[in-house]
Amino acid sequence: MSTVGRVAMFGLALMLSGCGTALTGATPEPLDTVTLNVGKSPMQSRTSRLQILIPEPKAIKIFDSQNIVVATSSIGLEYLAAVQWADRLPSLVQVKLAEALQNNGVAGVGLPGQGLAIDYQLITEIRDFSIRVDGGDRASVSIYVKLLNDRNGEVVATKIFEAETPAVSTDYPAALNAAFLDVSTAIVDWVGKGNAR
Repeated sequence: MSTVGRVAMFGLALMLSGCGTALTGATPEPLDTVTLNVGKSPMQSRTSRLQILIPEPKAIKIFDSQNIVVATSSIGLEYLAAVQWADRLPSLVQVKLAEALQNNGVAGVGLPGQGLAIDYQLITEIRDFSIRVDGGDRASVSIYVKLLNDRNGEVVATKIFEAETPAVSTDYPAALNAAFLDVSTAIVDWVGKGNAR
């Protein structure tokens, strides 16, 4: 069968499964919903008066949803069944990075549209946020960070923050949360060590 034919058959199967659900009145099982946590650690006081804007992170489409990603190989990606993030992952990471900075003494942290007079923008890109099952289950988080001086448009520093934590299939989200906690703590420390001043 041609590729077009296979796609058509797949589409028909989806339509029929939807009709079956509608006819029987069955509803899909609700998904468990999880969020991310951030820590609190001492930050150098030099950053306490800064105004820092946190735009929403960039991410490829598979990370730009509420689905939790499982990497089955170096190129194979799937979604974890029955569990979802509390919001789209980029939005969740954005809010949690702002929270992490606020927890560590930066009062002037804002999101776009909040009307702050900005000193710096913390521009981020989610490069990995997945459970990897290709050779030992582990959570992998990788976020590229660029610190932009909002007054003159100069990029003053860049860095990739990465963490991996062991994962067990019974609680993959907890492993991802632990990896993100490591990454977000490192980002806060990096901002506090004079990169923004």
